[in-house]
Amino acid sequence: MKRREFLQFAASAAVTGLTTTLAAERQREQPAKTRISASKLPRWRGFNLLEKFTAERNAPFRESDFEWMAEWGFDFVRLPLSYRCWTDPNDWLLLKESAVKEIDQAVEFGRQYGIHVNLNFHRAPGYCVNPPKEPLDLWSDPKALEACAHHWAHFARRYKGIPSSQVSFDLLNEPAALPENTYASVVKTLVNAIRAEDPERLIIADGLRWGRDPVPSLVDLGLGQSTRGYDPMRISHYKASWVRGSDQWPVPTWPLVENEKSTWDRARLKQERIDPWQKLECKGVGIHVGEWGAFQHTPHKVVLAWMRDCLELWKDAGWGWAMWNLRGSFGFLDSNRKDVTYENFRGRKLDREMLELIRGF
Repeated sequence: MKRREFLQFAASAAVTGLTTTLAAERQREQPAKTRISASKLPRWRGFNLLEKFTAERNAPFRESDFEWMAEWGFDFVRLPLSYRCWTDPNDWLLLKESAVKEIDQAVEFGRQYGIHVNLNFHRAPGYCVNPPKEPLDLWSDPKALEACAHHWAHFARRYKGIPSSQVSFDLLNEPAALPENTYASVVKTLVNAIRAEDPERLIIADGLRWGRDPVPSLVDLGLGQSTRGYDPMRISHYKASWVRGSDQWPVPTWPLVENEKSTWDRARLKQERIDPWQKLECKGVGIHVGEWGAFQHTPHKVVLAWMRDCLELWKDAGWGWAMWNLRGSFGFLDSNRKDVTYENFRGRKLDREMLELIRGF
C-alpha cells in the first residue's frame, strides 16, 4: 500500500476504532453511580441535526455544529436517521459501511465536545411518520420487523463499550395512533435485539400518537420515554406546507384562543403535556422532550413567549429537550424569519434573542 493510501485508510479507521477503544476504557473506569439510568434521564439540552433525516439529503454531520453547541453550553444531539441512507435498496439487510462511518464520525464529535449523541430511526424499515409510505408495514409484516431489528442490532454491536453517558438509542420516531399492544410488541422485539448485543445500552421509546402520549405498557422494559413539545400545533406549525390547512389558520397569539371553549396557555400545557408524563415518571421512567420548536412563519414575539412557558415547565419537571432544529426553519440559525434582525455569526444568521432565551433554561 502506498504511503498516501495508507494514511487515508488510517484516518478513516481511526474514527471508529479510536472512538470504540477509548470509550470502552472509560466505560470500565466509570463508577457505577455515574452511569445513566433510564429511570431518571439527565436534563440533556440540545438539538436535532438533520444530515441523515432523509436519503435525499444524506450528508456527513458537521463538526462546527458540535463545536458551537458546546461553546453555547448545550450537551445533547438527537440524530433523526433514515435507514435508506445506509441501506442497499435491493437488500434491506445489507448496510453500506461508508454511510455508517459518517454516523461514527458524529459519535466521535460528541465525544470530543462533551455532547451526548442520541440515535433515532426517523425512517425505519416499515415505518415513517412522513411520506413516502414504506412498502412493508413494520407493525404487521415480520420481514420489516426483522430488518429493523437487524439494523438496531448492528448499531448495538458497533457501539458496544461506548458508555450510555455518550450514546443512546431512540427506537422509532413518533409512532402514530396505534393500539398500544401493537407498539409494545414491536418495541420489545427491537429492545431484545439490542440487548442481545449490548445489555448496557440506554434505550428510549417515543410516546404514542406522534410522541404525545406516554406508554405505560413499556414500563417493565426499563426504557426512557420521549415526548414532544409541539402543542398547540397552531403555534408550532403555522403555515407549514406539510400540514394541510395550516395556511388558513389565523395568525397565532400566545396564549392561543382557538374558540370560546378552547384556549391554550401555560396551565393547559401543564395539564395535558406535563402531568400525564409525570404519572409515568413516578413508575420509574425517565422523560425527555425529543423534539420541539416553532416554524418560521409564527410571529417571533409569539414564539418566544410560548417557548418561555414550555421551557419553564420542562425545567420545573426536571426534563431535558432537543429543539428541532439548530440550523433551519425551526431553529435560531438561518431560520429566515421575516421579523428578526439577525446577527452575523461566523457566516450564519443568528437569532440572538432566541438563543439567549433557551440558554437560560
